[in-house]
Amino acid sequence: MATIKKDDLIQSVQDALQYISYYHPTDFIRAMTQAWEREESKAAKDAMSQILINSRMCAEGHRPICQDTGIVNVFISVGMDVRWETDMSLDEMVNEGVRRAYQLPDNVLRASILADPAGQRTNTKDNTPAVIHTSIVPGNQVEVHVAAKGGGSEAKSKLAMLNPADSIVDWVLKTVPTMGAGWCPPGMLGIGIGGTAEKAALMAKRSLMDPIDIHDLQARGPSNRIEELRLEIFDKVNALGIGAQGLGGLTTVLDIKIMDYPTHAANLPVAMIPNCAATRHAHFILDGSGVAELVPPKLEDWPEITWEAGGSSRRVNLDTVTPEDVQGWKPGETLLLSGKMLTGRDAAHKRIRDLVEQGKGLPDGVDLKGKFIYYVGPVDPVREEVVGPAGPTTATRMDGFTAMMLEETGLLGMVGKAERGPAAIDAIRSHKAVYLMAVGGAAFLVSKAIRKSRVVAFEDLGMEAIHEFEVEDMPVTVAVDSNGDSVHITGPQEWRSRIGRLPVVDA
Repeated sequence: MATIKKDDLIQSVQDALQYISYYHPTDFIRAMTQAWEREESKAAKDAMSQILINSRMCAEGHRPICQDTGIVNVFISVGMDVRWETDMSLDEMVNEGVRRAYQLPDNVLRASILADPAGQRTNTKDNTPAVIHTSIVPGNQVEVHVAAKGGGSEAKSKLAMLNPADSIVDWVLKTVPTMGAGWCPPGMLGIGIGGTAEKAALMAKRSLMDPIDIHDLQARGPSNRIEELRLEIFDKVNALGIGAQGLGGLTTVLDIKIMDYPTHAANLPVAMIPNCAATRHAHFILDGSGVAELVPPKLEDWPEITWEAGGSSRRVNLDTVTPEDVQGWKPGETLLLSGKMLTGRDAAHKRIRDLVEQGKGLPDGVDLKGKFIYYVGPVDPVREEVVGPAGPTTATRMDGFTAMMLEETGLLGMVGKAERGPAAIDAIRSHKAVYLMAVGGAAFLVSKAIRKSRVVAFEDLGMEAIHEFEVEDMPVTVAVDSNGDSVHITGPQEWRSRIGRLPVVDA
């Protein structure tokens, strides 16, 4: 009978969460590198190069791959012959490990978890509680799979109760384009089939914690129906041409993971959950011998890539840019931004809207006329940093505020990740504004362009407070121009047509 000590589990959870904050799994690095080498779309290849460079930088600097350091998901299997040496419950031990991991001074992780989700939505300050799934199994050890799941990819989760005769492949191909690019492809799709609604979702989530092995499967061929489905969905989703960051290209998914379970004769539950380019998960076993050992990747596991702006890139001074300048920018063009910009996410936008509706002015230090706003919630800085990792958040969540912001504040442009919806595009077109896209999954790399940072309003919102950033040569892509033309519509259309394995459809 193995005896598992409280401190061993707590320390192992803490170590695993720190480990996955800055180390990509080696299978992910390998798969992303292969996709980068194959990619023919210039925009997609550029985005993947930034992701890979960011990944290596984080491994070397021990800083988060993404500013969204995730909601902690834990699958823990406890052997029936295990004895615990503890005065805490299993959930309490796991959450203590989470608390310590996210508050570690050398690598503070962003606290994103809000209590009272349908009410005040108050930050718990330490990223607890985790979402914990426990099973009791034969044996004398404790097996743990731990992941930090980003909110952008989690928001794109899908669940359907299909009829038994419906095609799962057809549902996937119809559903993936509706997910947009807010899940930061290329990543993985986890699919759960069968059981009940909640069982299907649970299997989809758990499947994402397995290694990427689709190319091994392609080489040896399928041996059962699930493996046949994996290969078919992998091929057809990539044929959609969505590509890295939704810009159009050859690779949208790096792998398809599927788990299934017996289901009722009248039902076919199917859940699909994407994992983003900041894939973060680890697996360890406790057998009573002490804290789990996690072996870091080797630096040679990363490809030798450098990123430089092309000769056609346009340098933009944010302090002097005019509406007339903006109207000359073209979709897909690379810009290098320098100067001052303000930040703001969901909570800040809501407060601004409330102030406008109440006829009140904006807070001191928040002047958006002719300015740009960056949709970001940065990680706190450590040591000599000006700001911690500060990649973009999903822009579509701000779509409902866009018309108001452009009309009431004089805002000229926005920076975020992924596509904009029809309402936001209409507002951008009518106000001759612009939307620029930074690469999701390259947060540490992006942060190196930020020279100064200070909080100017709503400090109580923590990571959602409004900051003023002063940036130098921050790379972005013109995603929606002042005429309302969107690269997230034209790019995938072009590449779906080029790939040619599926019929081209209008957006």
